[in-house]
Amino acid sequence: MGLPQTTLKRYPALLESIFLVHRLPPWSGNLGKRLVKSPKVFLNETGLAAGLLAVDGPRLEADGVLSGPLLENFVMTELSMQAIWSETRPRLHHFRTESGREVDFVLEDSRGRCVGIEVKAGSVGAGDMKGLSELSEVLGTRFLRGVILHTGRATVPFARNLHALPINALWELGASRV
Repeated sequence: MGLPQTTLKRYPALLESIFLVHRLPPWSGNLGKRLVKSPKVFLNETGLAAGLLAVDGPRLEADGVLSGPLLENFVMTELSMQAIWSETRPRLHHFRTESGREVDFVLEDSRGRCVGIEVKAGSVGAGDMKGLSELSEVLGTRFLRGVILHTGRATVPFARNLHALPINALWELGASRV
């Protein structure tokens, strides 16, 4: 592109300062590692993301490759908004192990207690809980709950503190906490 590296490094900060993008930092039990791991980047407007990809509703319904990341982006914006007015004021992170296990969102309160949230466009199976199970092992008693938000209608319990919930639970659970 012919741009100096210093200019390129300023662009993400500029996009974040005008609220166009949101950088989601990684979660680690080691606070020093949080600083060196890579953040995930989301657009603050999912409709803009879909527009930039030139996709519409019918294509999103037919193409899980596109709908999954856009649904994850949508959930991130909703969680960010709810975190602002929440009494616990959780900090949002993502979790990724060196072996490749991931949890889309980790909400951590000021006491270090965490809730893991996975987002899935489509049906849910026990294999989808692997990242949340690993996060639970890492956190021990600080792990409060793991949830998969999915596009189905069923609530599916997998373990005492691991559940799959329909995406609309995002608003129902948030509203019950106010």
